[in-house]
Amino acid sequence: MLQPSDFLGPWRLFRAIEDRLGPPRTFEGTATFTPQGDGLRYEESGLLRLGDGPALAATRRYLWAWDAQGVAVLFPDGRPFHRFTPQGAAPGTDHPCGPDLYRVLYDFTAFPLWTATWEVAGPRKSYRLRARYAREAWQRPSRGPQPRRTD
Repeated sequence: MLQPSDFLGPWRLFRAIEDRLGPPRTFEGTATFTPQGDGLRYEESGLLRLGDGPALAATRRYLWAWDAQGVAVLFPDGRPFHRFTPQGAAPGTDHPCGPDLYRVLYDFTAFPLWTATWEVAGPRKSYRLRARYAREAWQRPSRGPQPRRTD
C-alpha cells in the first residue's frame, strides 16, 4: 500500500469531464500534497475550460487521512467525502450528494502515474470525470549566471 510520503510534492493534473447534460470540460493544473497533521493536505489549482469558452481559474482542497484501512478523503471542513485503498486498481466508497451519486475508481498500477475516474449520476448531474496525475518534474531553482573567476 502506498504511503503518504509517496504522494508528497507537486503533480501535474489533467482532468477530462464528459458531461452528458452540457458541454465537455477540461482542467489542467497542479495538485500538491503537503503534510498536515497525520495526513496530507491536497490542493489543486489550474485552468478549467467549459466547452469552447474562456479558461477560468479553479482550485480545490481536501485532506487525505491515512489509517489501517487506507485513506479517508475529507472536505476542508472535516466532513467525509469518500475512502479508498492506495494500491492497485480498486473502487473507492460511493459518495451521495443530495439525489446524485458519485462513484470512483482509483488506479495506481502504473504509479507514479495514477488515475481517478468518477461516474456521477442523478437528476442534477450526469458525467464521467477522468483525472490523470503524473509526477511534476522537480528542478532546482536557477541561481542565474555564475561569475567567472579571473585569476
